[in-house]
Amino acid sequence: MSKRKLLELVRDGHVKGWDDPRMPTICGLRRRGFTPESIRNFAETIGVAKRDNVIDVSLLEFCIREDLNKRANRLMAVLNPVKVIIGNYPDDLVEEMESINNPEDESKGKRKMPFSKTLFIEREDFMENPPDKFFRLAPGREVRLKAAYIIRCESVVKDPETGEITEIHCTYDPQTKSGMPESNRKVKGTLHWVSAKQAVKAEIRLYDRLFTKENPDESEEEKSYKDYLNPDSLKTITAMIEPAVLTAGILDKYQFERLGYFSVDKDSTPGNLVFNRVVPLRDSWAKAEKVK
Repeated sequence: MSKRKLLELVRDGHVKGWDDPRMPTICGLRRRGFTPESIRNFAETIGVAKRDNVIDVSLLEFCIREDLNKRANRLMAVLNPVKVIIGNYPDDLVEEMESINNPEDESKGKRKMPFSKTLFIEREDFMENPPDKFFRLAPGREVRLKAAYIIRCESVVKDPETGEITEIHCTYDPQTKSGMPESNRKVKGTLHWVSAKQAVKAEIRLYDRLFTKENPDESEEEKSYKDYLNPDSLKTITAMIEPAVLTAGILDKYQFERLGYFSVDKDSTPGNLVFNRVVPLRDSWAKAEKVK
């Protein structure tokens, strides 16, 4: 995009400044969480040509995934939580589960995560009436909680007015703790989780493409490039994250397991962490185009 158009986006309030993480500027990419190495790799990959070229932004996103996969520590985070209560787990017991910080770099070591009777999992990881090949949690089904135990869903509690599930009641098998000799029993699904009592609330800014059209300059007659602004380019939610996140500093980058890569925003304060989603684990736009 030209500097004139970028300036219009800033002046008209479509973005929050030149360093808005949706902007194709160096300061915007830095704030979003892109690393210098990923941008250099992108430049080397596309090469230099004398003619104008349009490069799919998914290539840049591939470069940041490749870089952060090697350097970013892992964390458990739940973006759309639903409560799980393990009925046969001791009420006051809090165990420490051990998990690898980065499977790509053994020098990063391991961390301990609290595990208790009440947890949060992703709401989309449970279905009351699941289709075939749904290998997550459902009534009567078992899944493994990553680095912890195998649990089985026994019942659910719903909001009487909305019908929305508010609690999932489960039981656990104490012989299936990760690392135990008896823990080799296989189940098809593995879910991430956080302990409810120790979870840290954080603001998550989910950024997406700024435009709904691949090249907004190729607009139809009587349409401006602004007509293709993506109304869902920013969504803000509150997530629950494991307590290891409390050591995070500005621009620190993490992979939230099964979700994507996230970077600590400069708006963070000691009592309120703010994360920008750098990029999801997979290119959802490519999948959408394939479906079309």
